[in-house]
Amino acid sequence: MSDPLRRIDALVEEDTLPTPRVRQQLRLAAGLTQTEVAEAIGVKRLAIARWEAGLTQPHRGNRLKYAHLLRKLAAKHPDAAIEGAPNEG
Repeated sequence: MSDPLRRIDALVEEDTLPTPRVRQQLRLAAGLTQTEVAEAIGVKRLAIARWEAGLTQPHRGNRLKYAHLLRKLAAKHPDAAIEGAPNEG
């Protein structure tokens, strides 16, 4: 399987998260702040910052919510779901 297809598969798995850089790219492409994402998931902004930096990973319940949000953002902003895509905003 090619690398792009593997990344797409990872985005559609229920609790598989894209790379930290792609997480940030998706959020920025949607024009969302870390605070807005944190409030939607029910965590502190610092948790989003750490997830996007790759310092920590969300626990199962939050991981499912975060993965769901990222899948929705990837559907709206497919170019941002590519590793190394230029950040918008």
